[in-house]
Amino acid sequence: MASTSYYSKEGIEKLKEELNQLITFERPGISQQIAEARDKGDLSENAEYDAAKEAQSMLELKISKLQDLIMNARIIDETKLDQTKVLLFSIVKIKNLNNGSIMKYTIVPESEADLKSMKISVTSPISKGLLGKQIGEKVEVVVPAGVIPFEIIEITRI
Repeated sequence: MASTSYYSKEGIEKLKEELNQLITFERPGISQQIAEARDKGDLSENAEYDAAKEAQSMLELKISKLQDLIMNARIIDETKLDQTKVLLFSIVKIKNLNNGSIMKYTIVPESEADLKSMKISVTSPISKGLLGKQIGEKVEVVVPAGVIPFEIIEITRI
């Protein structure tokens, strides 16, 4: 049984687009490769056929996993989240009290994390240290490099 995963509406749409791409374009492409390899004769010594069948197997596994993920996904209604606390889908502006630098992160589900976009996973050490906290609170976050003190400056929503 698959576990429930939480996504933003944007995140679930990306999963659906990927699934559609796999079913609509990649599945027929692999079927075509299998047909072409089959036309080349003896299947017992046909490496192209074996490779195409392996690719088909991998694709079907990926499609199955995506379908299962989408079926068990839940979209979080961000309008019902507490605006005063750091929660999933919060945009948090924090100040590093060691060096004075200010950073702004969006806390997202693990599958939507993208550091280039300043989206950090809810399971990351920084997120774990900030969750449930309010503006003005000071927290000490344990990261691989040690302990970093932060102050929460601002909390907004996506």
